[in-house]
Amino acid sequence: MWVPWEEADPGLWHYPGRKSVGYYGAVRLRDGTGFFRQEPEMFDGATVWGCLPALERVSRAAGRRVIVMIDNAKYHHAKRHADWRQEHPAGLALDFLPPYSPELNPIERVWKRARRNCLHNVYFPKLARVVETVEAQFAKWSEPNAELASLCRL
Repeated sequence: MWVPWEEADPGLWHYPGRKSVGYYGAVRLRDGTGFFRQEPEMFDGATVWGCLPALERVSRAAGRRVIVMIDNAKYHHAKRHADWRQEHPAGLALDFLPPYSPELNPIERVWKRARRNCLHNVYFPKLARVVETVEAQFAKWSEPNAELASLCRL
């Protein structure tokens, strides 16, 4: 089982100014392996469509059914990827969290920890440096690890 993916504000990484970069993310509860995908565009049905098949491919390697806990953002229900979701019910199921319940979303803890580990009390003159720093953290978390497993335990 993968724990939620995130979008919009919690996954946005800022530097002084108004530019930001967002990430989709999920954590496999069994071993704490993270899946992170940068999304430089606005979050919408098209970007979710780009991410769902990638998550499914990564998850399929384990040979198990995957249940993704996901929030109720409008673009998670987009018609653009509805047919694909219907075709993959056996291998990948989306379990929607109740509306307006970020406290139930374990990926929120991952974003908070990433900010604390990477961004607190550090000045980044360019957005590219923020991305490098965050990507390095996500690379460490892309292998099985106890930190994420513990952080996302339900």
